[in-house]
Amino acid sequence: MLKRRLGKTDMNVSVVGFGGIPIQGISFEEADRVFAKALDEGINFFDSARAYTDSEEKMGRALARSRDSIYLSTKALSRTGAGLGDEIETSLRNLRTDRIDLYQLHSVGTLVELDAIFEPGGAYEALLAARAAGKIRWLGITGHSREVILRAIESGLFDTAQFPFNPIEDEWSEAVIPAAKKASVGTICMKPLAGGAIRNHRAALRYELSRGMDVVIPGMDEIDQIEENASVGAKLVPPSEGDLVDLHAEKVLWGEKFCRRCGYCQPCPNGLNIPFLMLIDGYYTRYELRDWALARLGTLAKKFCDCAACGECLVKCPYHLPIPDMMKDAAKRIL
Repeated sequence: MLKRRLGKTDMNVSVVGFGGIPIQGISFEEADRVFAKALDEGINFFDSARAYTDSEEKMGRALARSRDSIYLSTKALSRTGAGLGDEIETSLRNLRTDRIDLYQLHSVGTLVELDAIFEPGGAYEALLAARAAGKIRWLGITGHSREVILRAIESGLFDTAQFPFNPIEDEWSEAVIPAAKKASVGTICMKPLAGGAIRNHRAALRYELSRGMDVVIPGMDEIDQIEENASVGAKLVPPSEGDLVDLHAEKVLWGEKFCRRCGYCQPCPNGLNIPFLMLIDGYYTRYELRDWALARLGTLAKKFCDCAACGECLVKCPYHLPIPDMMKDAAKRIL
């Protein structure tokens, strides 16, 4: 497996890393086998999150004995210093380690939210305190908003940035990726297969690794997935012309109905959290994490069936998605 330095950090990470979302859907014993295969294939960068139910625990159990030869990355949604401090301690326990290589502020969605993180008592203070105490080594941010990630990169306060980039969501190549390269901020590619939407996996990973992403982290929960994805990192070549044609065709196919979770449709006048509902639908249909999706859906006061089809989101969506129709279709799938 080829390795790259992740931005200005001292981490030489495998170009294909491990995304920790799908392992929520398998047992601890199955996860042990999956992680063992990942290690055998040369994967040394493993990414999880506090929000991924038992993902951290499965990762900690399986990887504890390999701790000194791998890099652990996780993230949390807390925006206050006290809250994030508690999350870091929980992550340390779950991952069975005394230090986490990369800790990220998870899914920062607006500039207001980003600014609040830097206020006295905000989450960034907890990151600095944990780093000073040796509990974390490098600081990162993740999100779906290009405006937010670009501002975070330009702040000079983060070592890495994680965002969705794939042949469907390729808008990040215009400003964000060049800015990250200029600032030596490591780029971590989430959703490299567009949440399972892209069928030509190898071509997609080659596309991303040849267009400025330091590491891709496809979610994996089966041995054959690891073999297929890891094979891309053995010899790094760009996608062929035929691959590019295929990938473009997939982008065209999804162009009318792929939610990028940018948040521009919010707020919904009827109180629906549209991006989160789209995420739930994606996990239900593409990752087949049905129990996880139904559990998250159960926490929401307003669900797919509560869409009034008022059309306000149609005006605000920069990608012109038929959101009311998508809500209606999801309501039929997810009962």
